[in-house]
Amino acid sequence: MDESVLKLISTIGIQLAQQTRPNKDLIVKPLKQAASALSQLEQPSFPDVAKKLEAARKIEAAIKPLKKCIAHGLLQHRDKDVRLLVAICISETFRILAPEPPFEDKYLRDIFKLILSMFAELADTTSTYFSKRVKILETVSRCKCCVIMLDIDCNDLVMEMFNIFFSVVREHHQRSLINDILSIMTHILNEEASQPLLDVILRNLLDEGKETPSASSQLAISVIQTCAEKLGPYVCGFLMSCILDRDAIRSELKEFYHEIIFKISRCAPQMLCAVIPNMTQELLTDQVDVRIKALTLIGKLLSLPEHHIAQNYRDLFIEFLKRFADKSVEVRVSALQCAKICYMTNPTGTESHEILSALEGRLLDFDDRVRMEAVIVACDLARSNLKIFPPKLMYETIERLRDKKISVRKKTLEKLLEVYRNYCNECSEGHMIICDQFEQIPCKMLMLYYDKDCKEFRPQNMELILVKDLFPALLSVEEKTRHWVHLFSLFTPLHVKALNFILSQKGRLQNEMQTYLVFRAKEKEHCSEEKQKRCTILFKNMAASFADPSKAEDCFQKLNNLKDNNIFNMLAILLNDLGHKNAETTRDKLLNTIGDKNQNFEFLQTLSLKCSHNIFSSEHIRCILDCLSSNSFGNKHCDDPSLRLLLAVTSIFPMLLRGLEGKFQMLLEGSNTVSDKMIKVLVQAGPHISVKLSEIYPFLKRLCLEGTRLQSKFAVSAIAALIDSSKQFIFSDLCKGLVDSLHSGRNTSTVLQSLGCLAQYSISTFETHDAEITPYIYETIFQMDSTECSSSSDDFSGCRDSCKLKIYGLKTLVKSFLPHHGAKVRRNVNELLDVLLTMLRNQETRDGIILCKRNKSSMRLAAAKSVLRLSRRWDFHISPETFCSTVSMAKDESSFVRRSFLDKTHTMLKKHAIPSRYACAYALASSDCLKDLQEDSFKYMAEFVKEYSREARIRQTAGDKKGLITDFPAYIVVFLIHFLAHDKDFPLEDCQDEKMYAQFCSPLFSVLQALLNASNFDGDFDVVKDAVLYLLRIFRAIKKAEDAVSVENTPKLHFLADIGISFVSAVNQSGTPSLRAPEHILLPSTLYRANAGYRTQSCFDELIRRVIDVFKSHISLHNSNLSKRGRKYKGDCTQSDVIKDRNLNLPPCKIGDLHIAKAAETEKTGKQEITMGRRQKQTVSLDSSGSVRLRECSNIDHHIDASDKSELSLEKEHLLSSTGSVPTKPSLTESFVPTQNVKRNSAFLKESGGLSSNSNAEDSKFYKAKLKDSCSFKETSDTTDKGDALIGRRIKLLSPIDRCFYSGTVDGYNSKNNTHKIACDNGIIDVVCLDSETWEIVCNDSQLDKVALVEHSNALDFRSHGRKKTTDTFSENSAQQSKYFAKESEKTKKRQKASVDALESEVIDTNEDVVARRTRSRKV
Repeated sequence: MDESVLKLISTIGIQLAQQTRPNKDLIVKPLKQAASALSQLEQPSFPDVAKKLEAARKIEAAIKPLKKCIAHGLLQHRDKDVRLLVAICISETFRILAPEPPFEDKYLRDIFKLILSMFAELADTTSTYFSKRVKILETVSRCKCCVIMLDIDCNDLVMEMFNIFFSVVREHHQRSLINDILSIMTHILNEEASQPLLDVILRNLLDEGKETPSASSQLAISVIQTCAEKLGPYVCGFLMSCILDRDAIRSELKEFYHEIIFKISRCAPQMLCAVIPNMTQELLTDQVDVRIKALTLIGKLLSLPEHHIAQNYRDLFIEFLKRFADKSVEVRVSALQCAKICYMTNPTGTESHEILSALEGRLLDFDDRVRMEAVIVACDLARSNLKIFPPKLMYETIERLRDKKISVRKKTLEKLLEVYRNYCNECSEGHMIICDQFEQIPCKMLMLYYDKDCKEFRPQNMELILVKDLFPALLSVEEKTRHWVHLFSLFTPLHVKALNFILSQKGRLQNEMQTYLVFRAKEKEHCSEEKQKRCTILFKNMAASFADPSKAEDCFQKLNNLKDNNIFNMLAILLNDLGHKNAETTRDKLLNTIGDKNQNFEFLQTLSLKCSHNIFSSEHIRCILDCLSSNSFGNKHCDDPSLRLLLAVTSIFPMLLRGLEGKFQMLLEGSNTVSDKMIKVLVQAGPHISVKLSEIYPFLKRLCLEGTRLQSKFAVSAIAALIDSSKQFIFSDLCKGLVDSLHSGRNTSTVLQSLGCLAQYSISTFETHDAEITPYIYETIFQMDSTECSSSSDDFSGCRDSCKLKIYGLKTLVKSFLPHHGAKVRRNVNELLDVLLTMLRNQETRDGIILCKRNKSSMRLAAAKSVLRLSRRWDFHISPETFCSTVSMAKDESSFVRRSFLDKTHTMLKKHAIPSRYACAYALASSDCLKDLQEDSFKYMAEFVKEYSREARIRQTAGDKKGLITDFPAYIVVFLIHFLAHDKDFPLEDCQDEKMYAQFCSPLFSVLQALLNASNFDGDFDVVKDAVLYLLRIFRAIKKAEDAVSVENTPKLHFLADIGISFVSAVNQSGTPSLRAPEHILLPSTLYRANAGYRTQSCFDELIRRVIDVFKSHISLHNSNLSKRGRKYKGDCTQSDVIKDRNLNLPPCKIGDLHIAKAAETEKTGKQEITMGRRQKQTVSLDSSGSVRLRECSNIDHHIDASDKSELSLEKEHLLSSTGSVPTKPSLTESFVPTQNVKRNSAFLKESGGLSSNSNAEDSKFYKAKLKDSCSFKETSDTTDKGDALIGRRIKLLSPIDRCFYSGTVDGYNSKNNTHKIACDNGIIDVVCLDSETWEIVCNDSQLDKVALVEHSNALDFRSHGRKKTTDTFSENSAQQSKYFAKESEKTKKRQKASVDALESEVIDTNEDVVARRTRSRKV
């Protein structure tokens, strides 16, 4: 021990005590000496205890003066330097005299305050005193003197010290400094931990930095880790209270306890063993916000794989998974977000599979927000690790592109494109191989083309997606081609169709733009109105390729006004540059020229993309050809998708093959096996590329002679594509070689195909050699015995080779009558049609067509298909027998024939390639015994009536052939009724079985139901009302006609027409005619002719009623009110709901669908009520005879090729010769449209006393005279007297709504508008014009009723003197029925001779419907 140091310290203390008013300089210098001296002293370390105590007494005695001076004055000094030196001296004193406190308790509080003030300055590391403050901290830490604060109850100072430490600690502090702070805090906590101190620690634990934990947070973590045992009970108690009874906690930390749990679990998870299991209660609480916070916490805990939360707390994890199906949308969304965190931190963990399963379930959630979040999470997880992402989950995610919500579909597309771009990059870098799992993304994306309710998915935008978003920007053309080839291996026809439409739209814009640029260059010096008109048309066509056509059209107009020709020159370069790289350079130059501040910049940016060959370019074609020639894909199965891709691209952009002709020709001719698709590519690209026909003709000729039928077809087409007008002799050379091969019997099937195709391209060449072709087919091929050839199986369902050759020969003949481009055919088609009719009837011609029994069905099918093809151009020449035999294929005994014929008819009708009358086949197939055929017929019929009605209404609105009822699908009943009337299965004359009639008439019912089913027209009741009017007029016209083919069948025609009228009446409850209805109904003269002896009444009313009842009994009645369901009711009825009896097959719809109820009328016109006694106003016109006539006139559309002038003129001549229509006066029964049902009509006829069709003009005059006499109603020139004469009279007024008479009294007359005021017995007041009403006067003589039926259309008046009420009974009708057919047949035979020279082809059906609708005003 240095005695001089002790003496110095004692002297300094005495000197400082003697200074009464010392200044700073007199204090600082001694204190520095004292601090230095004290630092040199150490605690006594003598082994002898006595000596150690003696040394301690000496040190204490030496320091005592200094301690006294510090305690009595220096502690309160305000100078910073003095306070720092005093603090140093104090800390050294604590060190030297430890463990005993060097000062009395009364001074310790101030001493610790001084020390804490030094700690508070530790944040300032730039201060000159920083090292001295650190020294004080180190000394205090070593001597553990801060624990004394707990002994003297200075807990507030302890709390303050903790806060100071957390506030001053910094990331850049030395580790020793932080360790000293941690040591002090640890000593305090180990000595006495408390909840307030824990709050301070937890509060700083939550102090997070932006990216990494802050220094204070890190210090709190260190404290918790170090003092986990002491703090554990306090932490658990606090957290358990927050979980179980949060409201009882006053600390503001209770709002953040979830985050506290997570942070503690990361640093000291052992502290939470009792806390985490209780989180299950929070997952089950009713409070949504608490469940969300608990989910978020558990998700974070699961993201700590080293803690194994899922395994250690299994119940909690199971409950966590259940929250994916929580009743709250917000909770389910939060669960999905947690799933993302969990999976990305540990994708290979066992719990990850369970989380992905829960995620997959949310992809089908009923809430679109949840589905959208599930898609986002799934795509993000897939991008994080493409290799191990489950394929099934990827598939389910891709399926969300078909979501019912547009927002979900859009977000799904956005996220999936991100995944696909990542996948493409991985493949290009060699980390992955091309696989179906991710290639399904573009496949499903293309299917969005069929999504018509979202403009983002229209082809205009889909093109931009393919250009900009599908592939990564820097992906090479070779890589893009590899992906396209694989895509085509997955494409279905629907995918190809969608892609073709997008590419076609792009191609159309490019063609239009080239046309515009050429036109602009020619006409740039002229500014005429014609030029502006032409430009406007071009702009409108090009604008259709943009998302907003109207805006694009305006932009084109602005572009047209630009004077800078460089812009248009660069656009021309873009269009002509077939390479992608050069096009990108040109495009960038164009956009730099225009500048991004130009108002046209955005438009030109899009336009330049559309003008560039960026989806497919010549580089793509080169890659495809290279791959085909070198098989660089390493998979021979890629050849077919490569060819499909090449075919799809060249079909739209054939010019992309330019410059690659040599490579293509080498690949075409050098291959061991000739590819059909390669030849088809040549057909498409031939006119656009430089291929010499002379070089490739031998190869193509060889295919025509020796290739397959498909190859020969394409080969002939390729020759036609490459040939020019100066080399037509090539066809002659080819035809000669084909004829020689045909007669020699070499490869006959291929030769026949080549001849048929050649005839379509060069009909003159074929007709030159026709004498060598057609007779050979008739005399050799058609008469070939089936035993001459072996049997083989192919598309003809096992028919023999001889049968196939006959079919091939038949196809050749058919093609020879269907040349391309409307070329003139000089040969007569009737001979071929006769042969076809023979085949259809399974008969032999006079020359003999030898058919074996097993091949007859195949020949019938081939003949029927041939008639369908010929009808496209030669329908006028097709006889009724041929037509009936053709559509009868829908009832063929072979199910294969029925199916094939029905599908072929459907395909051709969809393309409008055949006349609409062949849709009768759908009706015949509706009663098929095979359920799938039956259902398809219903579906095809619904599509037919919907599409053809829409197009007919468009033409009608546009004024094109306005009034042609033949345009409407309802007209097919004209042909169907005639077919049924000639059907051999028509019930016998004496048959009274209504079920048999109902079964026989089921084809007619199916057509009528399809026409009257509003769901087939998207709930548009106007279309149905038009159909009602058309059908009624057609049926009436048929009833006024007779059969032109067989007069004996006329009664059957009328019977079927009555069935049709009754059916329409049964389902029509409105009767409101359309103003768009045609004026005349024209019937085809080949089937019908005028019937002078038309009868209005039928003796089959009771039978017809029972037939309709049978039909209605097989239909599920509509339970709910149609007026409530309106347009929403469509497509919600199934086949099983309808067909209850296999004996009567009916279309899948309900009577409720067919009723055109008053509610449906209300839907269109508002809430106007149509009640009894109120009529809608209708303007009628008077013809020359004074009767009201609404004329109907139309022509029959035979779908004749417009280019065939001779055939067209022939048809016109036929139609003109049949325009002499025979007007017939309507009877009373025809002037009313039945609106309820047959029973109500019958009741009305009974009450009216029966209506005779034999009334004549004299009867009418007699009845009118009697009426005037009995009622004292005198006709004078004074209108007022005429009207006043009825005042006070009792009358019965007929309501046309429900066909009932209502009694009332005439109370007044208004001469200005010629109306009477009627006070009805039911309390209703009507104001009506009796001149346009049906009414009768109730005379005093009850035995005599006088009926006045006043009509404007040749009205007939009836008298009921002494009439007897008739009763229609079943026995009467059954007795009359058999006689009726016989009598009608005799009458029609007698009239046949008189009408032989008459060429009437149509019967006029006067529009009595409108006449029946009168105006009545009603007041209550």
